[in-house]
Amino acid sequence: MFNIDQIVKALQTDKDTQRTAMSGAAGLAAGMLLSKGGLGKLAGSAAKMGALATLGGLAYKAWEAHQQNQGSGSKPSEGAFIPPATNEREREELGKSLVRAMIAAAKADGRIDADEKEAIFGKLETMSLSAEEKAWVFDELSSPLDINAVAGRADTSEHAAEIYAASLVAITADTAAERAYLDALASKLRLDRGLVEEIHKAAGERAPDETPAHPAPFAYTPSPNNI
Repeated sequence: MFNIDQIVKALQTDKDTQRTAMSGAAGLAAGMLLSKGGLGKLAGSAAKMGALATLGGLAYKAWEAHQQNQGSGSKPSEGAFIPPATNEREREELGKSLVRAMIAAAKADGRIDADEKEAIFGKLETMSLSAEEKAWVFDELSSPLDINAVAGRADTSEHAAEIYAASLVAITADTAAERAYLDALASKLRLDRGLVEEIHKAAGERAPDETPAHPAPFAYTPSPNNI
């Protein structure tokens, strides 16, 4: 069973910056630790409920607010965001999608350096993860950034919102490269602009930049220190 909570914990590389980001919908409260230029960390309520519940709650809250803004009286299905515990396969696949999204977002401006990589590997070795799980994370950290592979994991519109949410909380989005990456990802995930804005709001993040009249496509240029 893919252990997203242990893997997210291993990806935590900065314990100095803490911020409460949002409260999930339908009784889901979620706390987040955000790093300066590192991977996002889920803590607080997420430590009790799990990363899937935390990110699912964020996406659910944003989705619900977006529907209300559009005048829709229907409520989204919580099960579409947070698979039941009995559906292990769906939870595993969604967990992989979200972790992949977080790692990819952190690569957007080349901020995963060799030291961070070594620290993550060291943490993974101390955790009760299977050899298969560790190898999967090693491969994701070592492979080139592929935004199409990230977006391609979105098998539903609800999961697309969660993938974007995971990408957003993994970075501070304070550089042009990060903002360009998020804009490109939202486009590839075919997310409505209003929904993207609600995801930012639910996560306590600044609103996405206004789309330029002729936006340039996201281009990844690896640096010597980047994975």
